[in-house]
Amino acid sequence: MGAGQPQVRAHGAALAALATALADLVLPRTCAGCGVPGSVLCRRCARLLGSPRVATPRRVPRGLPPTVAAGDYAGPVRAAVIAFKERGRSELAGPLGAALALAAAAGAAVVPARPVLLVPVPPSRASLRARGRDHVRELATVAVGELHAVGVPARLAPLLARTGRVRDSAGLSVVERRANLAGTFLRRPGPEPPPGALLVLVDDVLTSGATLTEAAAALAPGPSAGGAPVLAAVVAATPREGRGKPPAGTLRTDAETRADHAP
Repeated sequence: MGAGQPQVRAHGAALAALATALADLVLPRTCAGCGVPGSVLCRRCARLLGSPRVATPRRVPRGLPPTVAAGDYAGPVRAAVIAFKERGRSELAGPLGAALALAAAAGAAVVPARPVLLVPVPPSRASLRARGRDHVRELATVAVGELHAVGVPARLAPLLARTGRVRDSAGLSVVERRANLAGTFLRRPGPEPPPGALLVLVDDVLTSGATLTEAAAALAPGPSAGGAPVLAAVVAATPREGRGKPPAGTLRTDAETRADHAP
């Protein structure tokens, strides 16, 4: 990577943020979930992210850490996540980050620990180039602030790095997704978490569980080896079969399908 590329990306991200701010001045603000004018995420759609639950994919991969989701990745929630992730609606970091904090707090309540370390899943090189930003880290940063506001001793802990090339996961089976991600996460060099800490892996969406499983493996050693316990928290999780299905006739664009599986 050239010495100037990080500065170029940072400059591009700043311009994107400025463009979004200018657009807010010119265009009416609408809910990213349902399109109703008035707020970035209306109360009705925000309530869909207010009931954290244990999230499990249809086929649970071995090694998937216990995971809490703030809501179902369907309907308005799915629309809001895609708008934030793929369509430049960076102002959604606030409500979606608050939802992530809620999921992390629910998980942390089960395992008493101090402090709570939020470990964002790092993006692939391809997604970082395409988006010009680390959207999961943005959400984690907001979540840390929200947790502090309610007295939870949390901090951001970017303990993972990503290496190697991965192909687009759209259309891959669970086994193929796991193989595609194998070996792409590694632990950054540095001190171990303090005694009594809880590691909470954070991501935007849980689909097959392959990403969180591989990321958790890179955080080893686990509790059996004396390491900090590892949980996971996400904004939303794909509903189990029969829950939260889109209405009949709902069309999915190619971009939305890719967004569901993008790292």
